[in-house]
Amino acid sequence: MSRQKYKKLTPTQQQYQIFAKDREPKRPVVANCAKAFFVGGTICTIGQAIQIMYIKYFNFTEKTAGNPMVATLIIISALLTSLGVYDHIAQWAGAGTAVPVTGFANTVTSAAIEHRSEGFVLGVGGNMFKIAGPVIVYGVFSAFVVALIKIIILELGGI
Repeated sequence: MSRQKYKKLTPTQQQYQIFAKDREPKRPVVANCAKAFFVGGTICTIGQAIQIMYIKYFNFTEKTAGNPMVATLIIISALLTSLGVYDHIAQWAGAGTAVPVTGFANTVTSAAIEHRSEGFVLGVGGNMFKIAGPVIVYGVFSAFVVALIKIIILELGGI
């Protein structure tokens, strides 16, 4: 809590803040970071192995193997989410499962599963895209801004 907010509290509220802070369990930050790093790295390693498989066995180039690899990771994540396995991994690993594309697939799949009783259109479709929509919009907007900056830098560099 910031000092400014702390000064506005009554003495009883200040005492409670001190009391609560002393009894709050300490978070194992280093262990949580290590778990996230390990699991996120494992997911990326699996993705790299899938990409190599597409290159070796299906004659993709390094450039063209990326899209089917991402699609495969999304399918695996959706399958593990529907079986209830991905949530256990995410509970243990924390942000390590949220950062790769598999975390996005897990979020969308979870929303679809949770609201399937409301029907396919309003339940599954509507709630699935409540979560996916903002991510897609901000992703597309960010890509546009980055491309615009790149074009401006290239044009200024060429002058």
